[in-house]
Amino acid sequence: MMTGKRLIISALLLALVQIGFLGWIIAGRAAILRDGKQVLLKVEPIDPRDLLRGDYIFLGYEISRIPVKLIANIPADKLVSDDTSIVVRLKKGADGYWQPTTAWFGAAPAPAAADEADIVGHINDGWGLREEGASITPDYGIERFYLPEGEGMAIQNDMRVRPFAVRVAIAGDGTPQIKALMDGDKTLFEEPLY
Repeated sequence: MMTGKRLIISALLLALVQIGFLGWIIAGRAAILRDGKQVLLKVEPIDPRDLLRGDYIFLGYEISRIPVKLIANIPADKLVSDDTSIVVRLKKGADGYWQPTTAWFGAAPAPAAADEADIVGHINDGWGLREEGASITPDYGIERFYLPEGEGMAIQNDMRVRPFAVRVAIAGDGTPQIKALMDGDKTLFEEPLY
């Protein structure tokens, strides 16, 4: 009889831990969307369909290709990138879109100024760092935006003829979340907090 009670209590505790963990993930995402610094990034379309999750647009950004010359802390003897994080400092341009100004492998040496934002991405190993005009392609985790069914192809086609952007919220630690998909100045889709 006692082991049955222990089993039930253990199962309840495990369920509470799992619910707490999921709640922590959701609350973290919502905190970024609610409190993160907002930047506007111009997007470049790719392909709009995921068989398991539905319509999406795959987004490329100006910050998706970082020229190696912008990376401030490459050791002189380093020829290729490691599997590591990269911090890209952004500054708002005259056109309203945020562009990269400098980058660092690992961490930035100082916090971003009030008119700047640091976004953290991930770099795979093997990118050449010494070739003339070389660039690397970070993954920021904001490269897909899921849409209501049937919307992906139309938006994908529109992206080829009109300027689209995403409003991104960036947490203090550089973690980004897509907040909204923009067609020019018009908000098409906004992510809910929960």
